[in-house]
Amino acid sequence: MSGRVEIPLPALIEELANPPSPADACARLLDLPYPLLLESSARGTALGRYSYLTADPSQVWTSRPSDTGDVLQQAADYLASHRAEPIPGLPPFQGGVAGFLGYEFGRRLEQIPAPRADDLHLPDAWLGAYDWVVSWDHEQGRAWVVTLDPGLRRGDGGTAGRRGSGEAGKSSEGRNQDIVRRLEGATHITATLANHDGAAPEFPSGFTRDEYLQAVERVREYILAGDIFQANLSQRFETAWLGDSFDFYRRLASVNPAPFAAYFRGDGFAVASASPERFLQVDTGGHVETRPIKGTRPRGATPDEDRRLAAALLSSEKDRAENVMIVDLLRNDLSKVCQPGSVEVPALCALQSHPTVHHLESIVTGRLEEGRTAADLLRAAFPGGSITGAPKVRAMEILAELEPVARGVYCGAIGWLSVTGAMDTSIAIRTVTLQDGHACFHAGGGIVADSDPALEYQETLDKAGGIRRAFAAAP
Repeated sequence: MSGRVEIPLPALIEELANPPSPADACARLLDLPYPLLLESSARGTALGRYSYLTADPSQVWTSRPSDTGDVLQQAADYLASHRAEPIPGLPPFQGGVAGFLGYEFGRRLEQIPAPRADDLHLPDAWLGAYDWVVSWDHEQGRAWVVTLDPGLRRGDGGTAGRRGSGEAGKSSEGRNQDIVRRLEGATHITATLANHDGAAPEFPSGFTRDEYLQAVERVREYILAGDIFQANLSQRFETAWLGDSFDFYRRLASVNPAPFAAYFRGDGFAVASASPERFLQVDTGGHVETRPIKGTRPRGATPDEDRRLAAALLSSEKDRAENVMIVDLLRNDLSKVCQPGSVEVPALCALQSHPTVHHLESIVTGRLEEGRTAADLLRAAFPGGSITGAPKVRAMEILAELEPVARGVYCGAIGWLSVTGAMDTSIAIRTVTLQDGHACFHAGGGIVADSDPALEYQETLDKAGGIRRAFAAAP
């Protein structure tokens, strides 16, 4: 190890001389409570610079439908009381709050009907106060362990309070050394159990094909009646999974390299995500960015076919119109908390190619008003417009009517809010929930007036294809 830096801030920083990869580092810390890996597994891209790993939070806030507390406000209060100046030269997440907001958390922000069924019974939100983080700067090829002052490790507040390994009260240096020692140790190997008895897995959906086509037609009827312009209709697939959840995450990240890959293990469930989509980012200067994705084509089997599919997506009036609608929605959402006149669209309908699909991606930016925080932005814009529809509230009401089951983590947000005021979150698409020997995941698409139901159904299969392959991939 090298480069210990003592600075007049409530933190200790240790640079790792030979850092393991983020996934290998996570494998060495899986025995700690609530491990959370936020990995940019698509390296060399504009969004693939940083990765983060943490575990053993000092506080936990969870939300379920019957709860009355406001976990987002509790987390915001924690961040406000522990605000710190950013440490120069380090990746932007320097400790703070991290976790997920599930799609149904949106019912706490708007008057939306309950889903028709919720058979997973997951928290609507799970947020932890993490006072240490391993961070990687892949552009520089460097990694650090950043440990906040032990005074931040209080057990006060929060729905669940202190839930960790008994390290409360340790010095920053003591906890820092514990983590560094683990990262230098042998990788913890988890047993991978046989899955599906060698047979090809099946992925039944909550919709039959005909039912999905009928649901698309029902959305079109709402559009033609003037209720909405667009709604993002999804279907849920499921299959047996008897293997280790982190093993599955590594398969998923290998098959679907993504700038916003994530692994989280909670109480009785785990989440593995390979999202290509940034939801909301805020830097320490209050600059805001969101990157909505709308418009999808599969990758081609040959270079010529791949170019043809990409060109077809770029020239598609339907996909472009779908993207522009969501850009307008997000401009409105950002304007609720951003300085007047600061919201701009520096990129509109640009082609982004991923290992399994092509997408159209736009960029919307702004600057927070004085006194506004990243948590305020989350409250103003959640859930993301790209996975709801427009107008957002009416689209969500229609989706609650038509979709047979709750979305859970899918189409919520996964990410972090730093004690420095910065934030970065993804839209939780390409996301799998593993629980009680089975796995489930959703795929959807934006329905507009001229949507072809059969093509919309096929788009969901294209999006789900990379996840399906992960179940059969070598560990």
